[in-house]
Amino acid sequence: MISTGKPETFEIDILKQIEFDGKADLYMTEAGFDTIKGLSSIEKEADDPSWFSEPGNFNLVNSFTGKMWTFTFKTPKGKTGALRLPMPSQMVTFKVDIHDGSDQGNGPLLYKEFRFKGTVSDGTGFLGNSIVKPTSYFLVFQGRGNGCDDVSDFRNWNLEITGKKARYQFFGKLENGTGRNATERTTAMSRLTLQ
Repeated sequence: MISTGKPETFEIDILKQIEFDGKADLYMTEAGFDTIKGLSSIEKEADDPSWFSEPGNFNLVNSFTGKMWTFTFKTPKGKTGALRLPMPSQMVTFKVDIHDGSDQGNGPLLYKEFRFKGTVSDGTGFLGNSIVKPTSYFLVFQGRGNGCDDVSDFRNWNLEITGKKARYQFFGKLENGTGRNATERTTAMSRLTLQ
């Protein structure tokens, strides 16, 4: 199932409950910074062997007001940068049975995404020079669950920034401790079915 439309109230509520892990990674291929544009101010720092010794080389603070995401990244050596992303008027919801045999007792365990494409409002710190209008973002929340969406379904995020001076991508995990877990959700769905 794939659908595009204005975010519903329950989807906004899920987004408000999402809790980001305190770490983030910069996506890099074997080509390193040769494929990245807009992060030259931290390239020298990334040459340090400790940069790749552990996953999560950026500290991350994230907030969502219902209309705007703010991502604040901090490098291991203390450089900070922030991006402000206004929520677009449309979102894409994607759900698919990947036929891996996973079942929750009331149907297959679906792979799902909430996808958002918009224009970056502004950037500061080591990210500031890469943001010139229009610079776009593509933010995806990924997870697994049944047909009913819940905050506890979403476990990963990915943020891609592209523009005249920008081509880079961050990713990380989601905590989402405030949502119901899969067992609680399945029990609730079973009760609804019986009623």
